[in-house]
Amino acid sequence: MSENHSDFDPYKVLNLKPDATQTQIKSAYRKLALKYHPDRQKTEEDKILYKDKFLEVSRSYELLGD
Repeated sequence: MSENHSDFDPYKVLNLKPDATQTQIKSAYRKLALKYHPDRQKTEEDKILYKDKFLEVSRSYELLGD
């Protein structure tokens, strides 16, 4: 991934406030994961384009979803 680790904000990636509940975190993740999942894209170009965003969303959920 290309983001700088010090600039990476999982709340921003998931469009959440820092006081978000686990339910809100899970809901935001599911919505964005469906939107950016490479297998849901129609063209190969879109699959490649959305892969990094999907990985960023997944990483954010891993950090916040505990």
